[in-house]
Amino acid sequence: MKEYGIVILVGITAGFIARWLMLRNDYRHYPTYPHGHLTHLALGFIAASLGAVAVPAIAKPDYVAVTFLALAAQQFRDIRNMERETLNKLEESKIIKRGQDYIEGIARVFEARNYLCILTALVSSAATGLGGWPWGIAAAAACILFCLKLMSGSCIGEIAEVVPGQVHFNNSLLMVDDVVIMNVGLPFTRKKILEEGLGVIIRPKNDNARLTLDAPGQRMAIIHDVVSILGSKVDLSETELMPLARKQVDKGYLGLFIVANEPDMDALIEIIKKAPVLENIRGTTLNTFYGRKAAD
Repeated sequence: MKEYGIVILVGITAGFIARWLMLRNDYRHYPTYPHGHLTHLALGFIAASLGAVAVPAIAKPDYVAVTFLALAAQQFRDIRNMERETLNKLEESKIIKRGQDYIEGIARVFEARNYLCILTALVSSAATGLGGWPWGIAAAAACILFCLKLMSGSCIGEIAEVVPGQVHFNNSLLMVDDVVIMNVGLPFTRKKILEEGLGVIIRPKNDNARLTLDAPGQRMAIIHDVVSILGSKVDLSETELMPLARKQVDKGYLGLFIVANEPDMDALIEIIKKAPVLENIRGTTLNTFYGRKAAD
């Protein structure tokens, strides 16, 4: 083994950089800046330190020190609870809510990223100890690229086609193409919707995608991302302008309606395509033997 100081330094640096790059403050407005960043970067530094010192501890050997990894795992499990509680508190003051499925997905991701930080530091320090700092830097770069790849996840554009839909009324029923959205009673509101409303159709590419889009949590996540960028003219108790996504019950696709502050159809379609597919409600039932038989 090389000098332990270099081994630990490379591991901590690699793990911290990985956590820094995995921390994004984007259109979903979380984490907040700067206190949310500080919290997660501090936890990332701790995770990187634990991963970096594990290799020298094993080489010494000092197996008792490695037990700190098990203790750290318990602490990082609490991060999920912390993020869940924080987001639930923020949810109470929102007009357009994320939904519990979106919140659970975000909380799970923040926990997992600390484990990726430990893994990056561990691999980088091991490579440094075995082959020197050039190998450690190469291992760090590979781990960071792997972490960024895991961050990308799946998006709606991969499982569904998103096309413009016509917003119109059938008597008092607001519709996007043949999808019934809601009942609108006030003539003034109907006029505003016809003048400013946008509608799209989200067609699943297969039966598993249909199951995913059928979940209310996935629909709420899509609407939240759209409103975060394009805005919405809905106000407190203004339910007739509330953005909604409803299913065409016979054919399984969705119709989405919104009265946006920035009425840009092209942007709306791109935002929906890039909305994340929530892992905890991803439809995979039809991949099973009986699921395939039922879909035939």
